[in-house]
Amino acid sequence: MGMTPLLLTLLVFFPLVGAVPLILLKKREKMVRNGALFIGCAETVLACSTWVYQGTAPAVSAPKGFFLFEDFPWIDALGIRFTLGMDGISLLLVLLTAMVTVVAMLVSWRSVTEKVALHYLLLLAMESGIMGVFLSLDLFLFYLFWELMLIPMFFLIGIWGHGRNVYSAVKFFLYTLFGSLLMLLAIIGIYLIHGAESGIYSFSLAALTATRFSPATGLWLYAAFLLAFAIKFPIVPLHTWLPDAHTDAPTAGSVILAGLLLKSGAYGLIRFGYPLFPEAARSLTPLLIGLAVTGIIYASWIAFAQKDMKRLVAYSSVGHMGFVALGIAVWTPVALSGAVLQMVNHGLTTAALFALVGILDERTHTRQIEDYGGLWGKIPLFSAFFVLFAMASAGLPGLNNFVGEFLILTGSFKAAHLATVFAFIGVILPLVYTVRLVQEVIFQEERRPLAITDINARELLMLACLALADMYIGIHPAPLLGILKVPVALLTGGAP
Repeated sequence: MGMTPLLLTLLVFFPLVGAVPLILLKKREKMVRNGALFIGCAETVLACSTWVYQGTAPAVSAPKGFFLFEDFPWIDALGIRFTLGMDGISLLLVLLTAMVTVVAMLVSWRSVTEKVALHYLLLLAMESGIMGVFLSLDLFLFYLFWELMLIPMFFLIGIWGHGRNVYSAVKFFLYTLFGSLLMLLAIIGIYLIHGAESGIYSFSLAALTATRFSPATGLWLYAAFLLAFAIKFPIVPLHTWLPDAHTDAPTAGSVILAGLLLKSGAYGLIRFGYPLFPEAARSLTPLLIGLAVTGIIYASWIAFAQKDMKRLVAYSSVGHMGFVALGIAVWTPVALSGAVLQMVNHGLTTAALFALVGILDERTHTRQIEDYGGLWGKIPLFSAFFVLFAMASAGLPGLNNFVGEFLILTGSFKAAHLATVFAFIGVILPLVYTVRLVQEVIFQEERRPLAITDINARELLMLACLALADMYIGIHPAPLLGILKVPVALLTGGAP
């Protein structure tokens, strides 16, 4: 165990345990909201406290590169242990999880009026699941948390969604369940092969990375992992559940889905897919690069045709995550650092865009682009944030997305010239549909007389924090890239 016993365990379970008393207060909605926000903010403070440990020496038993590590026996008969670890990659994603969950709570403040206690309980349960996914170093434990984070999202879309919410919730669940079951079969396969080879049955990531597979076996097992993670990414053509889920989800659901759940697929590929099956991953690299570039261009093209703002942002997510897939597929230190940073950037920017669309929808009950216009003159504060985050999403220099995309393209060019050239087209296309969105919603003449008020203090605080994070990473990404240097070097086979 590391220098800070139970800090990681506390990070994982605090939101879930803290949420239980909220059910007892279900008749007192104001107390439920304040209680959930307090738990979310306390979890953010806990997450930030881990920053001070990076660079410190963990326990001797910790895998290389991990500065916080906890390892306890759990189900000894099956070789299952409760193993959590934090390196630079986990740290950034844990901080993102804590921040985006608080944003999801704040955007639900007025829009959720029914079953308030259950809504916040599900948000906090999902936070626990996502924290567990980003910290687990035991494959069985990882799978448990992977499933835990899906169930609350199913209910969030099904209960508080709108439109075809039940259809979208079931579609989301079936897609992700199919991938999850394939991954479970692959995990059991690795466990049995490792046990037969070494005589020790274990789900430990550190132990399983030493397992040797025949080329055919490795390819099949890796394909199962890749499919599960690609559905969650989502990589084209496995993306069709995402626009429906976003369109029909409540705002908090969209914020967490785009800000966090999509990242779990990319993280799984980085932490488990490539280290467990390096040869199989290398052999399928051209396929992943091809799908990534296809997704970047295709999703941007489809986004341009959307009339619903939420659906446009959903398709833009598919395109931006295509850049992350490209950075991972190339697997060079620069591209991989860019991919992890872009996961954080996309989480912040897209969470903000979905929050902004949710604010408009809450006030006017429409998300159609053609219903808007002239917002700059009516709600200038909202409009300023809308323009800022839209430009960040489009990759404007000085804002966070530019840094991630620049690193991915730079790191990919040497390894995949043609793919990088096509991906560059995917940098230009978001600029086209983003400028059109801003022009029609913010600056064009008003087309419908909408009674609308500017953002309040709660919304201002939420958007200002996200804007500061966007600008800080855009102007000074060095501290975050410094945190990633050691884990990325270890993953890509270089010297840290």
